[in-house]
Amino acid sequence: MSNIKLADSAGFCFGVNRAIETVYRLLSEGKTVCTLGPIIHNMQMVEELKEKGVKTINSVGEAQPGDTVVIRSHGVPKAVIDTLKENGIDYEDATCPFVSKIHRIVESAGKRGSTVIIAGDKHHPEVEGIMGHCTVPCYTFKNQTELDKVIADLSQNGDLSTEIVAQTTFDVKEWENSIKKFKNIYTNTKIFDTICSATAIRQKEAADISGSVDMMFVIGDKHSSNSFKLYNICKANCKRTYFIETADELPLAEISNADTIGVTAGASTPSRIIKEVLDKMSEVNTSSVNENEQSFEEMLEESLKQMNTNERVMGTVVGIAANGDVSVDVPSKKQAGYIPYDELTYDTSLSAEDVVKVGDEVELLIMKTNDQEGTMMLSKKRVDSQKNWEELEALADSDETFTSKVIEAVNGGIIVMLKGNRVFIPASQVSLTREEDLTKFVGQDVDFKLIEVSKKGRRKRAIGSIKAVLRAKKAAEKAELLANLAVGNKYTGVVKSLTNYGAFVDIGGVYGMIHISELSWSRIKTPSDVVSVGDEVEVYVKDINPETKKISLGYKKEEDNPWFILKNQYPIGTVVDCKIVGLTSFGAFASIIPGIDGLIHISQIADRRIDKPQDVLSVGDNVKAKITAIDFDKKRVSLSIRSLLEDIDLADAASDEE
Repeated sequence: MSNIKLADSAGFCFGVNRAIETVYRLLSEGKTVCTLGPIIHNMQMVEELKEKGVKTINSVGEAQPGDTVVIRSHGVPKAVIDTLKENGIDYEDATCPFVSKIHRIVESAGKRGSTVIIAGDKHHPEVEGIMGHCTVPCYTFKNQTELDKVIADLSQNGDLSTEIVAQTTFDVKEWENSIKKFKNIYTNTKIFDTICSATAIRQKEAADISGSVDMMFVIGDKHSSNSFKLYNICKANCKRTYFIETADELPLAEISNADTIGVTAGASTPSRIIKEVLDKMSEVNTSSVNENEQSFEEMLEESLKQMNTNERVMGTVVGIAANGDVSVDVPSKKQAGYIPYDELTYDTSLSAEDVVKVGDEVELLIMKTNDQEGTMMLSKKRVDSQKNWEELEALADSDETFTSKVIEAVNGGIIVMLKGNRVFIPASQVSLTREEDLTKFVGQDVDFKLIEVSKKGRRKRAIGSIKAVLRAKKAAEKAELLANLAVGNKYTGVVKSLTNYGAFVDIGGVYGMIHISELSWSRIKTPSDVVSVGDEVEVYVKDINPETKKISLGYKKEEDNPWFILKNQYPIGTVVDCKIVGLTSFGAFASIIPGIDGLIHISQIADRRIDKPQDVLSVGDNVKAKITAIDFDKKRVSLSIRSLLEDIDLADAASDEE
């Protein structure tokens, strides 16, 4: 009697399952579907879809009017997407998020001018797609020999900036050895470990199981890269390793002679084919067993249960209660079930009717079973969370901005939902300044980025940042401002700090300085005589130093220039009230308006001869004087008290004559 060990990870990976679901969804919508290349590397699945009307095309040009083209999980070069758009062809992009992440990495490397190195088979569709997103020279390698050639080519081309990514299904051990070798030569290389987490788990399980069994089976298409890697890993541990595509290829005679059998399957292998293989194995193991031994059928049932994540079932909504609980029928269990509102959605702002409708078929997780009553407590939100977690992981390094509603303020931060998962935004990441009251954000839509997505055991952690979005926005505004910066440009800025020699002003992420001499037309002791930190001020660019990039700002307005005021409001002959501010041997200086002093020559102080100005005037005296001359070039004003006195005498004489 053989003991069967089935790998937990056997079968469709997240990306493949997503692509298949995309095709089925489009078919349910009545679309005419064609896939750009086989949707997955499994011809049985391709044939099954073909029977449902799904065509396989090899180029965009083969698409017919009305077709919806599905891009498979491997992804395609950017030029293919561009062609679809240019020709107005309807398409659905089912590229695995982990592959899309690699596309973004190599595109960014191009912007940085780095040479891209890809660990993978250059003839594999996924690698071809990655290469098609490179805008700079790129190299590929699939083993140590090819890596040595890449290193040699790089040496001939000089010391280059390099960045390395890996095909999502690349052999983990091969990757580790390659990176170790490359690091010894190029110490400044940027390394992105882009092997899918599911791939690493699948390969580790295959290695562990194959090292503990007499016979090992790898189920997968012969053209599947990840399945072939699993075969090589298992073959190294178990000599009796078989690579099969269907149950028909099982060596039945040998199976009956094996005590322990291991089974794993590639990421493109449907669960139906895995079940067929296990069913056929059970036909061989029909001999009686001891009462204490588990039957092969029982082991098969247990193995198949492992393929259903956390006991997921499909249920049909049959009713929605006033308290938000949802009643469902679960045909596969022949039982009724209910979803408490708390297990329906993480977004408490939604009603049950917003989430599901009577008649909806939904995937659920069994939380608790009451066999006596024949009912089950189920959860929808946990299934949504589990299904979307891998996609969330793939988005962690995307630098993408997301918009979600804040559902809760908790100790130390706020909570938003993304892809059915809770994302915690710490208080320090909520805004650019410290926020004391976080409850004001509840119910608001906020833009944020993911800064951490991790999982330890069953504990999942996703952390977001609103501050990162605000900083990026500010940086973009700063870049735009710098690009358009020119002498004479006017801005509204905020005073950020003061020094003895001026004020520093933020004009939109860029700092400029108003020199103390530019703050006022009149003499001031410190900048604080005119402005304070936090003041909003209107400024203009006075000068830009091309070497230091320092910006000098102007604040004084021409209309406030005292000489401008004097010219427009105080023509020659105007009588002004002025104040004596200084005395010399040749005359007295009087303040006409703030910023302008005029000279009253000693001969113009009185209508008689005086020895010195102090005989008639003192500092601080308020007097009337006539403006007799203005030299705008030399900034000089002449005043006369004597002329004013003479005018008065003439007026008095004229009055006496009358």
